[in-house]
Amino acid sequence: MTKETAIKLFNDRKIRTHWDQEQEKWYFSIVDIVGVLSDSVDVQSYWRKLKQRLIEEGNETVTNCHALKMKAADGKMRLTDVADTEQIFRLVQSIPSPKAEPFKIWLAKVASERIDEIEDPEIGIDRLMETYLRKGYSKEWVNQRLKSIEIRKDLTDEWESRGVEKGKEYAILTDDISKAWSGFSTKEYKVHKDLKKENLRDHMTNLELVLNMLAEATTTEISKEKNPKDFEDSREIALQGGTIAGNTRKEIEEKTGKKIVSKQNAKQINSLNSKGIDQIIQ
Repeated sequence: MTKETAIKLFNDRKIRTHWDQEQEKWYFSIVDIVGVLSDSVDVQSYWRKLKQRLIEEGNETVTNCHALKMKAADGKMRLTDVADTEQIFRLVQSIPSPKAEPFKIWLAKVASERIDEIEDPEIGIDRLMETYLRKGYSKEWVNQRLKSIEIRKDLTDEWESRGVEKGKEYAILTDDISKAWSGFSTKEYKVHKDLKKENLRDHMTNLELVLNMLAEATTTEISKEKNPKDFEDSREIALQGGTIAGNTRKEIEEKTGKKIVSKQNAKQINSLNSKGIDQIIQ
């Protein structure tokens, strides 16, 4: 049972969804998911009993869900419990149903593969290349994408050595670099390409990837030479690295007469038919 096959079990039923732009998360109606997997005649009652059981078991992942207004069957907007992707996967594991079993098997397989990758990182690299090729990317693009991962890791290692905090500060520096070379922050860039939760780099053209790598590699080298003392110093360096790549972009655009920062995403670039889990559930 593959992920794609398992997820398609949702296709026959409408799952109400909400995209949170700020958090960059999909939220799904829990009663819709429960209805699909349980075939219960009283879904609301089924969910109340399941939620109570999860609370008694000490589960907080699913029971800490919140409510959003969604259009009900009568056409009115009503509050309904929603959950993000991680919470939905946890919920699926607690539903005794033949329809839920393919998800459970797939989740166990993914967990096993992840453990294998931790023990032998080369397995993860090989699996990643196979995934990209299966989705329709060219071998040349995939090699470049893998190189971009290596360059990104060098940059984050450098940030870590300078005391930059993972999470918010990494995101700010990444935005500084992106804005300086492309003119867009990461979120703005994703909107430009009509993306939501997808990885931005997976939807870049060859030239976009090259310039992003140039910006990050340059930032790494400048940081190593200048030895920034604090986060603000690192921000200045991020802008410098991004600006160098940005100037290169402008020169290329001047010579070719074409814009490099493209609205195209992988669907147009590679005519991909494969979809991510959040898109398919939606």
